[in-house]
Parts: sequence; structure tokens; C-alpha cells
Amino acid sequence: MSFATLGLSDLFLRSLSKLGYETPTPVQEKAIPLALEGGDVVARAQTGTGKTAAFGLPMIDRLLVRGQQPRVPGAPRGLVIVPTRELAMQVHQAIAQYGIPAHLKSTVLIGGAGMRPQLDALRRGVDIIVATPGRLIDHMEQRSVTLSRVEILTLDEADRLLDMGFLPALRRIITATPKTRQTLLFSATLPREVMQLASQFLREPKHVDVSVGKTVASTVTHRVHSVGEGGKAEALARVLRQKPSDQALVFCKTKRRSDRVGKQLVTAGISTAVIHGNKSQNARNRALSDFKAGRVNVLVATDIAARGLDIAQLPLVVNYDLPQVAEDYVHRVGRTGRAGHSGRAVSLVADSDRGLLRAIQKLLPGPIQEEAPQAR
Repeated sequence: MSFATLGLSDLFLRSLSKLGYETPTPVQEKAIPLALEGGDVVARAQTGTGKTAAFGLPMIDRLLVRGQQPRVPGAPRGLVIVPTRELAMQVHQAIAQYGIPAHLKSTVLIGGAGMRPQLDALRRGVDIIVATPGRLIDHMEQRSVTLSRVEILTLDEADRLLDMGFLPALRRIITATPKTRQTLLFSATLPREVMQLASQFLREPKHVDVSVGKTVASTVTHRVHSVGEGGKAEALARVLRQKPSDQALVFCKTKRRSDRVGKQLVTAGISTAVIHGNKSQNARNRALSDFKAGRVNVLVATDIAARGLDIAQLPLVVNYDLPQVAEDYVHRVGRTGRAGHSGRAVSLVADSDRGLLRAIQKLLPGPIQEEAPQAR
């Protein structure tokens, strides 16, 4: 199977070859032809499987190659809604790159960034907007953007959008778009709430499911380190020192806890950055940039980083705290084991965490191996 068989315009095939895209991933292979047909699509695929190209390529193809129209200030024809700022920037960068051959103009609308550059971009006219719900509604209220010309709407990471309480905002946004639009919904999991959203706003969607019964990549190994209450900090340092050259993403359940764990690691001599919702957007960007560039080895984060952090070969994810919702484990460990690379997921589990661990175990194809952290 090659991209040439999916129905994309020749314009993209040359560009994809230059970008190193040779063989489509399963979600791309199944979703791109359906999206090009113009119908609605619901797709379930684990993270790191190429979902952005699966919706971005047919969106650009249909809007800019097959259906060219003059740009109208503040009136995009394509709209992508994502749950977090980091994911918005990542998706926008990918779409902008895909769209170079078609002379795409796109912009990203996120909170924590200045309104002026966003307003200027909208006034100049854009084809596609990538946005988080809150900032998009800000622009709608200021009438700097109208969704009346949207032809294709993509809801990316739909389960996370609902987990984060964006349902009212989504209803407002979707109802502001034409009923004739095409809607593409992508999600790592399809809980009842997501399917209810799909039944309300999508018209006879075609379904794509490349998870084949799995919720996490088979390239990820899962380990539990049993620790006593109050022993997680020491256990974490030991885990990280097992392979000190490897980068690791460490998840904590609260912002305060993330700060505390970050300080403990720095004190222990481990180069560390911290990212969470109370950090300014500049600080979050700097932390991500330092981590991606290898200037720091460990990134401590709340679940805000579970989506939208794309590190090609991240070897290790550590759950300092287990997530309160079992499905969030899928999103966290989806940061490792991407694109066929191997990855490790290590969870530090005290007796009080056992109930959460049992719920997570039900999502995995095999038993999680338990082991004690190795001594220094």
C-alpha cells in the first residue's frame, strides 16, 4: 500500500515523498479515502499512529486542490478543534507543512498567546484554523471569526475534549458551522459520551477502527513498582538512574505535586523541566522546546501534556501518580512506543493506588509485571 493508492492529488504525493512519508499508517490507509469522499468519519486509533495526516491531508486536498475558493477575512473553510495548546501548535505545524504545495494559509488560535497576531492573521484571510475551544469562542464573541463558511470540521482527541469539560463549548462551536459541513471525529477511545456527541452532530458516519482490540501500542512494556506511602520520590530517582541517558516523561496528578517532584529531581542532580496549566505559555513552550531538543532529560507534567507532546523516540513514561480515569493511562503511555519504536511505561504504585491499577489493567491485553525498583 502506498499514498498513491489512497486518492490524494498528485500534488501531495510529491510533497509527501520529500517529507519521508512512504507507506501510510493503518489509520491513514482507512480514513483518507473515506474523508476524500466527503462523508462524515468516526475514527478510533491509539496515539502516535499518524492521525493528523489522516485528517489533515484530505482536508487540504478537498479545500485547496479540488474546491478552490477566494479567501474571506475571518471566515475559514476548514476548522480543527483540539483540547490543548500544545496539541494545537503541533497539529498546526503539521498541517502548514502538508499544505505548502497547495499554498495553504492557516493559523492557530490558542489561549495564553497574544490576540493581536491572531487577529492580524484572521484579517489577512486563512483557509484552515486550528484552535482550542476557549480561544475560538473568544474570537467568535469579538466577531473576529465566523464559522459560516466551514466546509470541513475535525474534532481531534474527542475523548479528551469531553474529559476536559468542553462539551458546552463544542455544542456552541458546532452549531455555528453549516449543517452541510463534513465532520471528522478522531479519538483514542470511544466512550459513550463520544458516541453520543457523534450521534448528535455527525450524519451517518463511516467508522474506522485500527485499534484491533488494543488500546495501547504493542511496542510498550508495562511495569509496576510497588512503593510504600511516601516512598515515591526515592523510587522515581532510582528508575530514572537505571538508564540516565534516556529521556523520560513523568506524570503527576496535581500542579503543586509536579513542582515539588521537579525540584526534588533537580536537587538530585537530574536535569528537569516542569509543565502544567499554571505555567505561562512562554514557560510551557520553553520547557517543551528544551525537552525536545534534549537540553533536559526529564519533563514532569500534569495530564495537560498527555496529548500534543510528540517526541519521536521517547523511551520512558513514568506514572508518579496513576491517573484518576483509567483511560487517561492510554493517553499518557501513548507518548512512548511511537512509530514502531520500543517504549517503557513504569507506574509507582502504593497500596492506596491498587483500585486505580485494577481499572487500568482491564484496558491492557496482558498482565502488568510487578517489580521492586532496583537499588542504586
